[in-house]
Amino acid sequence: MVKRILQTPIMHRMVEHNGVVYLGGIVADDRSQSMGGQTAQICEKIDALLAEAGTDKTRLLTAMLYITDMSQKDAMNQSWTRWIEAGDLPTRATIGVADLGKDILIEIVVSAAV
Repeated sequence: MVKRILQTPIMHRMVEHNGVVYLGGIVADDRSQSMGGQTAQICEKIDALLAEAGTDKTRLLTAMLYITDMSQKDAMNQSWTRWIEAGDLPTRATIGVADLGKDILIEIVVSAAV
């Protein structure tokens, strides 16, 4: 069974299937923040969404982080590793992109076991 959660005008924020919840791309609300600040905001949003789906960051399976400036990757990594314990790190890819929208420095997509 497929369960769709939190519909937006263009997608569902989460889709659950066979014990895995897939989160659509998440960006920071306060886009005046630095790469580290935007990453921390996104991680908080991921926490809330995962809780709504009945899971948490300790059950993350994979993450894709899209960033507009690879020179800021260290700041992004610092926020990421403050948020999640080393033993719970999912598989991950960091992908450099040209543009994510006005003042958006990072977008994160994750999947987690429920």
